[in-house]
Amino acid sequence: MTTIERAWLGVVSADHTRRAVAGGFIQLNHGKRPGVARLRQGDGFVIYSPTDLYGDKTPLRAFTALGIVADTEPYQAAPMDMGSHGTVQPWRRHITFAAAAPVALTDVKDALHLTTQANWGYQLRRGLVPLTPEDFTTLQSLMDPP
Repeated sequence: MTTIERAWLGVVSADHTRRAVAGGFIQLNHGKRPGVARLRQGDGFVIYSPTDLYGDKTPLRAFTALGIVADTEPYQAAPMDMGSHGTVQPWRRHITFAAAAPVALTDVKDALHLTTQANWGYQLRRGLVPLTPEDFTTLQSLMDPP
């Protein structure tokens, strides 16, 4: 991958991440537009999965995918059933995902700027947080499959 100037961390369960990687897209905060509208073409994007299955409380706490934002504007996907959120027509962005091996948070926590701040995990509740280009590069090298 190329050097990036901006990067983001999206919080998505691993099962939803697998669907996103297979489809080459990202959808955040139950398909709402504001998060994906912040992304720009060429931005780095990393997914952190607190759990394997959406709604499950069993922790996974791993970085599970990464790639580069491939399009210039958000787009709306076909309507879909979002369970308790009803039927929505989610906003998405195309992502060119790289082959990546998941990395546990415990294995990389000390190497990231993101995790050096007190109560750093609280910001993950927003679903999308800025990530330094250096953290993106660190994760990119660690997630590179063998």
